[in-house]
Amino acid sequence: MLVVAKFGGSSVANTSQFQKVKAIVEAKENRKVIIVSALGKKEKNDSKITDLLYLLHAHLCYSVPYDNVFSMIKNRFCNIKEELQLKIDLESEFNQLAKELNKELSMEYLASRGEYITAKMVAEYLGYTFVDAKDLICFDYSGLVNDKETEKAINEAYQKYHKIVIPGFYGAYPNGTIKTFSRGGSDITGAIVAKALGATVYENWTDVSGILMADPKVIDNPKRINQITYNELRELSYMGASVLHEETVFPVQEGNIPINILNTNEPENPGTIITENCDDNSQIITGIAGKKHFTSFTVTKTHNADKLSVLRAVLNVFDKYKVNVEHIPTSIDSFSVVVANSDVEKCIYDLVSEINKNEEVKNIIVDNDISLIAVVGRNMVTKPGISGKVFGIIGNENINIKMIAQGSQELTIIVGVCNKDFEKTIKAVYDNLVN
Repeated sequence: MLVVAKFGGSSVANTSQFQKVKAIVEAKENRKVIIVSALGKKEKNDSKITDLLYLLHAHLCYSVPYDNVFSMIKNRFCNIKEELQLKIDLESEFNQLAKELNKELSMEYLASRGEYITAKMVAEYLGYTFVDAKDLICFDYSGLVNDKETEKAINEAYQKYHKIVIPGFYGAYPNGTIKTFSRGGSDITGAIVAKALGATVYENWTDVSGILMADPKVIDNPKRINQITYNELRELSYMGASVLHEETVFPVQEGNIPINILNTNEPENPGTIITENCDDNSQIITGIAGKKHFTSFTVTKTHNADKLSVLRAVLNVFDKYKVNVEHIPTSIDSFSVVVANSDVEKCIYDLVSEINKNEEVKNIIVDNDISLIAVVGRNMVTKPGISGKVFGIIGNENINIKMIAQGSQELTIIVGVCNKDFEKTIKAVYDNLVN
């Protein structure tokens, strides 16, 4: 039984967090492979190390003095080293980094140094072997992970050292150049490692005790989700629930490896288990999530026009302007194309103008005041009338529904409302279907 455990930035933010990590790792003998993020915020108004590294890179690019930023980064690491009495030669690490600082320095290389140094410190503190992610996570030149080479490298490292610490967030191209994932990518590193080693479970340690059923900024003390499927998590993540990087699911789902979201500050809490299938049927709704600021382009075709050909032509216009389409609700003579406001703010007039050139388009109506809210639940399919109940709850609050989208699997019900009604809608649905 092998456990791969990833600790996020909040879990390694300061000396006391390092001590919690050590206690967690030592509490279970089979936590043999550890992935770490860079040092997070040690207090609310503090900065994450990765943010400081990006800031340092910006100073380099614009020839702005950077000594203060560099010192802040170095001091964060040195303070933890001194308090934990580690032997790591940070002076040499930072002297080497200082020599490399110039306008040509890769932003990805510089940003990766937070995870690199953090992992070295954690490895020494735990008595594990540090293995550099650049030697394990193998990207091809198109920027995709080479699964075969990556799996081989990870297994060789594990067989050789047995207890290892790996920095998250980055890997390398075949020529050794550092390549990073998008922000939050240490989650992906952990998932890739878990799949490669056929782990029994992938533990993701953070500062929350699992995934909550709704945003705590909107709902006071929302309930914790005990179990959730990979597909439900994808739906919630896509609609704004931010616990895991949404690309984390793919590697572990392929290997059918459960993910356990756990809290470093409350290790006794069971957190949330993410699996392919769940046996917990206690809650109809698994979670509610949403995003504000979407625009709907409602296109009405002429009487004799073929709707499919008009839809295809309109979508080609959105593709031309590189606009990502979120939803396409349809009716007999019209359809709507829903997109994020930020994707069309610079080209909205060009889009409308080009769509109107189509002789089969009768008219187009634009509405840029839409919030999308997703009600997600694997158990909804077994309970007739849930969609009607959701719409009734919203209607009873005198909230106008602008858009409805629901797949045939009935995993997710998506409604569009005015931005001003966003929080009110989530509260109404949560209070009536969860509490």
